[in-house]
Amino acid sequence: MNKKLINLILGCTLLVLLSCQQGTKQDKTSPSPTASKELVDSAQFNEDIDGKAARLFILKNAQGATAYLTNFGARLVGLVVPNKDGAMTDVVLGFSKASLYNVPEEPYFGPIVGPFANRIANGKFSIDGEQYTTPTNNGKNTLHGGFKGLHFANWEAKQTDEKSVVFSHTLPDRYEGFPGNIKIEVTYSLSDHDELTIAYHATTDKKTVINLTNHAYFNLNGEGSGSILNHQLTLFADQMTPVDSTLIPTGAIISVKGTPFDFTSAKSIGKDIEVANEQLTFGKGYDHNFVLNGTEVDGLNHAAKVVGDQSGIVMDIYTEEPGIQFYSGNFMAEKVTLKNGNKDSFRTGFCLEPQHFPDSPNQSNFPSTILNPGETYSTKSVYKFSVQ
Repeated sequence: MNKKLINLILGCTLLVLLSCQQGTKQDKTSPSPTASKELVDSAQFNEDIDGKAARLFILKNAQGATAYLTNFGARLVGLVVPNKDGAMTDVVLGFSKASLYNVPEEPYFGPIVGPFANRIANGKFSIDGEQYTTPTNNGKNTLHGGFKGLHFANWEAKQTDEKSVVFSHTLPDRYEGFPGNIKIEVTYSLSDHDELTIAYHATTDKKTVINLTNHAYFNLNGEGSGSILNHQLTLFADQMTPVDSTLIPTGAIISVKGTPFDFTSAKSIGKDIEVANEQLTFGKGYDHNFVLNGTEVDGLNHAAKVVGDQSGIVMDIYTEEPGIQFYSGNFMAEKVTLKNGNKDSFRTGFCLEPQHFPDSPNQSNFPSTILNPGETYSTKSVYKFSVQ
């Protein structure tokens, strides 16, 4: 072989080897392209509120989905799931610091609400002839347990493993007017099938009323991504409970057929939201309880299905509860700043709250919310995420 050709081949080979070595060195020193920063900074989030530590808890599953929670309000801070393109997307509106939840402007981002979720008319109800009075923090009515409901409680917390955390709290007798020392335990768990389960348990030493739910604001296109009006919503509910001008149920249970409240087939949240309708006027949009049909899936009521119009993210909600409150973000007014720096603009989040019906203690024809001593209140709801 020609000597010049041999030298040329050896030179090219040496260049290739040097290039590979440099590439290897760069690979060792460069950050991994898959390395990801946490959505919420624990060091910044963790604070003392009212003399007690508020902490961040992180749940992860094998698929990469992540739930961020805090013991302040036993609340959901963020929830990251994949969209149709595989990009991880935070679908829950929340804040970057615990203290930002400790404000009166918008206290219901992500917490457990109770001991009685939703409204009680005139802040009054009776049990066995004895009348109880609760704070009227929503006009003339009680909303979500009063001024200092569970959403402002600093719960005890125990993270059992990387996929679940247990929050516990005891409300003393007559706290915000509710009878009984009420012991409450709420467990959040994240499965490898992208299911977030919230399980509730409570006991009391005095006959009381209880109705617990989670009040997360969702945007399936991602926190701060804009309006939720083009999300496609299905509610497995042929009936609803109409309300008066203060959003207290009238006691009637009516069909949704032929009304703007008919979500029995998928339609956009915004399709009928501006229709001239007394109920929509009262709620300034949707803020109503729907009566679930009892469409059973694995022993739970299939309550709702929502699809993000941009992300393709699907959220199915299954529950043991008889109803679900649908709220279309009608009072969001840029009062607070979200984790990603955006404001809580008008209708950029929606709530779907599995529950017993509002004002049940004063409505004898509604499912009972009475909890007796010796009994255990037990219910759960599952939020399952997928893509289409």
